[in-house]
Amino acid sequence: MKRLITTLTAAVALGWVNPAAAQTDTWNIDAAHSAASFAVRHLMVTTVRGEFGKMSGKVTFDGKNFAGITAEATIDATTINTREPKRDEHLKSPDFFDVANHPTITFKSKRAEATGPGKFKLVGDLTMRGLTKEVTLEVEATEAVKGSRGETRVGAQATTRINRQDFGVKWNRTLDTGGVVVSDQVDVTIDLALVKAPPAAGQ
Repeated sequence: MKRLITTLTAAVALGWVNPAAAQTDTWNIDAAHSAASFAVRHLMVTTVRGEFGKMSGKVTFDGKNFAGITAEATIDATTINTREPKRDEHLKSPDFFDVANHPTITFKSKRAEATGPGKFKLVGDLTMRGLTKEVTLEVEATEAVKGSRGETRVGAQATTRINRQDFGVKWNRTLDTGGVVVSDQVDVTIDLALVKAPPAAGQ
């Protein structure tokens, strides 16, 4: 029977596929076209934005329903870039990410829940500085397209807000006006380009 659901987006949106065509598909992160970025308030009045330059991981889908979606990603914390070298060095220090002892940030999903066409919540464990906390990503996926080499691609954007104190990132200074230098609340955005892996031999 011809496969009825051919993209991750459609599967999430509809929550079902043709049972005869069910199989596990793997979508690898295309690091060259993906980014993990963050935004945090500075001095209570402006927003500082930064990103990490290297990320890897994959998304798998069991071909049955949205609950079969799993995702895992690893971010290279040593590649942090806020366009200010001195600030980046401080962020790499033990005051913040402590990259000498914790060079990576990881996410591993635990469950998914559809919220609308092409949209779903992805709940999983975020590990940073050796501390693991559950977070919820709000994910919006695109329809699949064919790349220039004939590969199948799909895009997704995931957003969440975390409290950096939960991950041991506690450095701060109090301002004379009563505020602080860096907000505890950090907005995280992950833009993903995913490439469908070829089927394993024998499939």
